[in-house]
Amino acid sequence: MSDLVAPAPSPNAIRRALARARDGKSLDVSEAEVLLHARGEDLETLLTYAARVRDAGLEAAGRPGVITYSRKVFIPLTRLCRDRCGYCTFATVPGRLDAPYLSPDQVLEIARQGAELGCKEALFTLGDRPEDRWKQAGEWLHAHGYDDTLSYVRAMAIRVLEETGLLPHLNPGVLSWRDLQRLRPVAPSMGMMLETTSRRLFEEKGGAHFGSPDKDPAVRLRVLEDAGRSNVPFTTGILIGIGETVHDRAESIFAIRKVMREYGGIQEVIVQNFRAKPDTKMRATPDAELEELAATIAVTRVVLGPRARVQAPPNLVDSEYALMLRAGIDDWGGVSPLTPDHVNPERPWPQIDELAARTADSGFALRERLTIYPEYVRRGESWLDPRLAAHVAALAGPDGLAREDVTPAGLPWQEPDGSWGEAGRTDLHVAIDAEGRTKDRRDDFDEVYGDWSEVGTRIRPAERFDADVAAALRSAERDPAGLSDQDALALLQADGPELEALARLADDLRRDAVGDDVTYVVTRNINFTNVCYTGCRFCAFAQRRTDADAYTLSIEQVGQRVDEAWAAGATEVCMQGGIHPDLPGTAYFDLAREVKRRAPEIHMHAFSPMEVVNGAARTDLSIRDFLLEAKAAGVDSLPGTAAEILDDDVRWVLTKGKLPTSAWIEVVTTAHEIGLPTTSTMMYGHVDTPAHWVAHLKLIRSIQERTGGFTEFVLLPFVHHNAPIYLAGLARTGPTARENRAVHALARVLLHEAIPNIQCSWVKLEDELCEQVLRGGVNDLGGTLMEETISRMAGSENGSFKTMSALEGLAARAGRPARQRTTLYGPVPEERRAAALATDGVGRFLPLAH
Repeated sequence: MSDLVAPAPSPNAIRRALARARDGKSLDVSEAEVLLHARGEDLETLLTYAARVRDAGLEAAGRPGVITYSRKVFIPLTRLCRDRCGYCTFATVPGRLDAPYLSPDQVLEIARQGAELGCKEALFTLGDRPEDRWKQAGEWLHAHGYDDTLSYVRAMAIRVLEETGLLPHLNPGVLSWRDLQRLRPVAPSMGMMLETTSRRLFEEKGGAHFGSPDKDPAVRLRVLEDAGRSNVPFTTGILIGIGETVHDRAESIFAIRKVMREYGGIQEVIVQNFRAKPDTKMRATPDAELEELAATIAVTRVVLGPRARVQAPPNLVDSEYALMLRAGIDDWGGVSPLTPDHVNPERPWPQIDELAARTADSGFALRERLTIYPEYVRRGESWLDPRLAAHVAALAGPDGLAREDVTPAGLPWQEPDGSWGEAGRTDLHVAIDAEGRTKDRRDDFDEVYGDWSEVGTRIRPAERFDADVAAALRSAERDPAGLSDQDALALLQADGPELEALARLADDLRRDAVGDDVTYVVTRNINFTNVCYTGCRFCAFAQRRTDADAYTLSIEQVGQRVDEAWAAGATEVCMQGGIHPDLPGTAYFDLAREVKRRAPEIHMHAFSPMEVVNGAARTDLSIRDFLLEAKAAGVDSLPGTAAEILDDDVRWVLTKGKLPTSAWIEVVTTAHEIGLPTTSTMMYGHVDTPAHWVAHLKLIRSIQERTGGFTEFVLLPFVHHNAPIYLAGLARTGPTARENRAVHALARVLLHEAIPNIQCSWVKLEDELCEQVLRGGVNDLGGTLMEETISRMAGSENGSFKTMSALEGLAARAGRPARQRTTLYGPVPEERRAAALATDGVGRFLPLAH
C-alpha cells in the first residue's frame, strides 16, 4: 500500500463523496482523495458510478459497448537513459547491450514482422537523452550521422512509415516545445507518463525518482502542456504504488484534467499499477493491490469525465479483467502478438483472442483502434500533420477506428512538392475595406482554443501599489535606462500633468537620439496565407482552409504583388503568413527567391520567429541553418512579431500553440548573430498587466545590449473587436488612451541609448493618438503598407493603407517634419523616391487609394 500517512476517511466522508459522484457533481481534490480509499461495498458503488460515466462517453462517441485496443509492435530503440528511476528494469548500462541503439535494419525487421501479423502501431520506447550520460551513446550517434537521439528517432519513424506503413507512436521521454515541432510530422501520436506530481519522490534521497532529472513533475507537466499547444494527440497517465500518497495520486489526476481541458490534447490516460522487479532498488516494495488500482481507475474516470479515454494495461491486472472494466476503463492499450512488453518483461501480453473473450464476458465488444484515437482522426489536419494523412487514411475506417481487414503497407513520407496554387478569398486585402469579413469568428471557435473557463484560471489581475510618479520622473531624468521596476510601474500610472511631464521627458530623449524627423517607409505587406492551426487566442486573422475568409496566394500571385509594390516606389516588402499545414518548410525560401527574382533591389523584411521555428522544424534544420538558408534566398531582415508579451504565463493565455519566450529569443539572437537585423514588438492591453510591459521592455533592452540587432521597437495596442479571447469574455477592450501614451513614452525612456527608433502603429491607433505619442517619444510611423489584413480582420477601423501625404500630414499636425526612410533607416535612392511620389506610396492597384 502507498498511502503513507493519510488516515482513512470516515464512513460519512465516503458517503458524501459517493453521493456527489452519483449526482454527477464535480469533485474536488479532497473528495477524490476520499474516494481513492473506497473498498468493499463502497468500492462496488464507486465502480457503478464510474462505469455509468464511461458508458455515457462511449454512447456520445458513437461506439456504445466498445472497448478498444491497439495491435502494436514494441521497438526499444535504446535502453540507455540518463535517469536513475528506482523501479525501472528497462534502462540498463552499455556493457549489457550489443550496441547502444537498435540498428535501422533491426528496427525495420521488427516493424515488418509486425505488419505481417496485422499490427498497425510501432511503439518507439527509449530512455531519456542517453547521450547526456553515456559517451557510448554519443559516439554511436556521431558515427551514424545523427546529432542526437531525437534525430535518430525521427529518421527511424520516417523509415517505418515508408517501408512498412506502421504508424509510429513515440515515447522518447521529456520533450521541449521545439522537439515536439520536429517530431509531430513523423508520428500521429506521442506519449509520456506523468506518473506522479509528488515532488518528494523526486527531491528526497531514496525516492523513486531521486537522481532522475527528467522525472521533475513540473517538467513533465510542461511537456503535457506543450504537446497540447502543439496539437499533438498525447498519451499520459499515472503510476500508482511507487511511494506516493493518496493525496499525491488525487493531485496527479487533477493535474492531468487541467491540461486535458485547457488544450484538448490528452487522447488517453493510463492508470498503471507498480509491479516490483528484481535487480531494481525497489524490488522489495509491495505491488500495488488490484482493488487499489480499481479504485484509482474509477476516480480517474469520474474526475476526467465521459470524454476521457482511460486505459489499464491488461498484462498487469492478473485475471481481473472484469474488475477493471467495471471500474470504467474503455481501452486496453497496446497489445503485441510479436514483441514482449520491454518495460514489464515478466508480464506477457494476453493473446488478443483471449482479451476479446474476457472483454465479451463483461458485455463489451473489443475493437482495434490506431495509435491516434478516432476523435483526432476525425478532426483531421488540425491534429494530424498532412504528411501523415495518407498513412492514417490507409488504415482507418469511417468511424476512425482501425480497419481490421487491412495489412499495412509502406507509403512515401515527404514534404509537399513545393508548389501550391491560389485558394479562397485572395482578394481579401482589398475586400476587407469594402466588404469586411464574413463572420466575426471561425467556425471551430468552441473547440480550437481549448476550454475557455480553464484558460481563464491563468489570468492574474494587476497588483495594486502606491505610485510616487513625481519621484519616478526625477529618477527617469537622472538615469532613464537605469529606472527601477517600481519607478517604471509608477510612470505607467501617470495621468494629467504628470503624464504631460513624462511625455516631455520622452520627447526630449527622442530629440537627443534621432532628431525631429518623423520617419516612415514605403512598403507593401504581403500576407501570403491566413490558413493557420496554431490556435492563437488573440488572432482574428487565422482561418481554417474551409472557412469563408480563408485564402492562400500562389507563388505567381505573390510575385505579382511584388511587381506592383516596386512600381509604386516601395523599398520594402514585409511578408508574413499563417502556419499553413500544407506548405513545405522550403516554401519560405521559395517565396524569398521569388521576391528577389521580381525585384532584386527591394528589401525583403520577412518571416516572424514563429514562421522561422515552423520552417526549421519542417526542414529538420537548426534555427541557425534555416536562417542562413533564408538569408541566402533573399531575406534581408526579420519582423520581430510573434513576441506579444515575452512572459510565458501571459503567452499561454494569449495563445494555445505559439512559440515560448525562449524560442523567440533564440530566433532573434541567432538572426542578429548571422547579420540579419530584426525589429522588436510588444502587443499589450489584453490579459497582461503593466508589470508585464516593464519586464518585456527590459528584456528587449537586455537582448539589444548583447546583440545590437534590433532596428526599432514597435508598440502594438491590442485590437479587441473580433479577437477570440475577447469574444470569449477573457480580454479587455485594449489599452486606454492614457495607457497608450504612457507606454509609448516609457518605451523611449527604458530603451534610451539602446534602440533609437520607437514606432507607433497607425493601423491600431487613431490619428489623434498617433499625434499625441509623436509628441511623447515616438519618431517613426511605420509604413504605407498598401495592404493590411491582420488588424483589419481583428476589427481595426483605421484602414489598410496610408498614403505618404497622409503620413506626412500626421507628422505635420504633431509639429514635426517627415522623412521617407529605408527599412534600416537609411536615405532612399532618388529613383525610388520619385516612383513613390508618383503614386503617393500606395500604388495605383488599390481601388480606394485614388
